[in-house]
Amino acid sequence: MDDMTPSGNRDLTRITLTVLGIALLISGSLWVLLPFLGSLLWAVTISVSTWPLLLRLQRRLGGRRGAAVAVMTIVLLLILFVPLYLAVTTLVEESDRLADLARMLPTVRLPPPPAWVEAVPLVGQRAAARWSTLAAMAPEELADSLAPHVRTALTWFAEKAGGFGSMVLHFLITVVITAILYARGEAAALQLRRFFRRLSGERGDAIVTLAGKAIRAVALGIVLTALIQSAIAELGLLLARVPFAGPTAAVVFILCIAQLGPLLALVPWVVWLYATGSPGRATLLVVVTIVAQMIDNVLRPLLIKRGADLSLLIIFPGVIGGLLWLGVIGLFVGPVILAVASTLLQNWVSSGLDAGPIDAAPAIAPGGGAGEAPRGGKTSASGS
Repeated sequence: MDDMTPSGNRDLTRITLTVLGIALLISGSLWVLLPFLGSLLWAVTISVSTWPLLLRLQRRLGGRRGAAVAVMTIVLLLILFVPLYLAVTTLVEESDRLADLARMLPTVRLPPPPAWVEAVPLVGQRAAARWSTLAAMAPEELADSLAPHVRTALTWFAEKAGGFGSMVLHFLITVVITAILYARGEAAALQLRRFFRRLSGERGDAIVTLAGKAIRAVALGIVLTALIQSAIAELGLLLARVPFAGPTAAVVFILCIAQLGPLLALVPWVVWLYATGSPGRATLLVVVTIVAQMIDNVLRPLLIKRGADLSLLIIFPGVIGGLLWLGVIGLFVGPVILAVASTLLQNWVSSGLDAGPIDAAPAIAPGGGAGEAPRGGKTSASGS
């Protein structure tokens, strides 16, 4: 009956309005930050992943944080503008050669498929049959059949190029936020630890530490794997004497960072080598392409597990599910969410096991009869 008093009604109204006000504030804050959420996630990922490098650079610069932040920020800007400059200058310098290649395409005929194509499991016979059909076409027919696919690829490229300005702006915002986190990283980490300590007590510090280790491990695994894949691809391109080996390897690195693999960059060169009458070099590049593509499935999980000692049952679904959910940034967010959730679940389960050890004996004794209950109501690990 006390809850029905005017005082109780006023308390209920105050609590309800307070909760609604907090919910509105949180929703409004997320709505305002929504355009910057991607940049914020990337900035946190970059700053956490490269924080040891920042501290090492700061020691080399005599303990000056401002100088270290400036150097790291300049490096991030160079990561954007140097590849962009190289790509533009390469296109300008090789424009005549690219034009010659474009004029030569309508006169190119595909050679018959090599014998190993048909031996490829599952798809070999179908690929060989399709290849033979294309090889039997005249150059004009081949160009007409490939025209829709080329048109689709050009349309996709034009759409992506149209969003290039927004991508550059997104990257610049990421660099600015990263520089702020570099400069005020300890204060931000302290506030984050205090927040999680307020939520989960002493486990808050462990949660923040685990999240940082997971982000750093995923970044290490993805970047090192992409570097190894691009190195393998460049070695194969050089051995196959393919032009533009350096820019192609750079494209392979970007594609591997985006988890698209090196196939999109290497397969066109394989087709070009076969079409220009170099089957030996083309076969060599095919082998290199397969190795560069398959090494990702083995090397990346091992590097991530070594960096954060996470279970493969967390790494694999976290990376793949995060990629499908949020794109490239999900590669970092997915494992962090699963690692933190798994740790909280394990701590919650462990905190409830205060009634003594669990009986590990089977419910049915080896002789076939039911096991006797332990005397005194206590659990017996031996079961005898």
